Amino acid sequence: MIAKTTATGTKCSFSILSFCRLLVAILIFCFCVPTSFVLGQQVQNSREAVIALTPLWKGERFPDGRPKVSDDLVKRLANISLEEAWGVMRNSGYNNQFEAGWQIINPSKPLAGRVLTTQYMPSRPDIDSMIRAKGKAENRKGSPNSWPIDMLQLNDVYVADGYGKIVDGTLIGDNLGNSIYAKSKTGVVFDGSIRDLEGLEEIEGFVGFVRGFDPSFIREMMMSCINCPIRIGRATVLPGDLVLGKKEGVIFIPAHLAEKVIIQSEFIALRDQFGHQRLREGKYTPGQIDMQWTEEIKKDFLQWINDNPDKVPMSKKELDEFLKNRNW
Repeated sequence: MIAKTTATGTKCSFSILSFCRLLVAILIFCFCVPTSFVLGQQVQNSREAVIALTPLWKGERFPDGRPKVSDDLVKRLANISLEEAWGVMRNSGYNNQFEAGWQIINPSKPLAGRVLTTQYMPSRPDIDSMIRAKGKAENRKGSPNSWPIDMLQLNDVYVADGYGKIVDGTLIGDNLGNSIYAKSKTGVVFDGSIRDLEGLEEIEGFVGFVRGFDPSFIREMMMSCINCPIRIGRATVLPGDLVLGKKEGVIFIPAHLAEKVIIQSEFIALRDQFGHQRLREGKYTPGQIDMQWTEEIKKDFLQWINDNPDKVPMSKKELDEFLKNRNW
């Protein structure tokens, strides 16, 4: 009798354990596989899914759900330094938003814009055929690697996880590059490769951060999702993030932090300009400028701002609001 009870109890416990394991497996699948696959709805993440991914953004959005950081902030983003932006990001707890080690197309120009994400995977016929069928049903034209390009808006940046593939991993050539620049006026960030480098370099204003160059065509790769969370090296990237690319690398800024990062970075740059000028003039010592400022230096700095309005990138309202909460 005891053995029977034990056996029954063991069977019951096993059933509950099996159910729990199944539930965990389902949750892992749902989080790891692109949302469009799970829902079976479309090639790209739905507007609702993108909004769910970016709940801290309270401003305007594109029709596809991506946060629409203002064009003014995007323009100003190009003028801040990576170090300044990185410092603000880390102080906000975002430590995994930078990636270096790129081959750069037109490195003398900065890359700044709003992110449209795309994920690629090694080709698998059953999944690839499903994606192509969905794309056809959605009236998408051409090869899947051109579908994200058709979605680009002004100041968007096409950011793709190409899992570092170089040979047969060329996501674009100069034809697609011209289309990208015509739509966005920016460029690309590819954890993958490109072809037709000479042609891409001739596109004035086009900037690219890629892993390498190769003359091959794209093969054995499939586009698995648009507007999904992706990984670019050690950075996690969401649709609607801002991206800033300079010679050191690229940094991805969550949309809800964009204004804070840009204004604070601009203010740091202003402080540095003032400090460098006063050091050259011999008015203060390095110790005075590098340490907590005295009331005398603060007053001098504010007067310097009033005397040099052309050096101030933010509006007076933005500066006043920032200074109100500034801990010198």
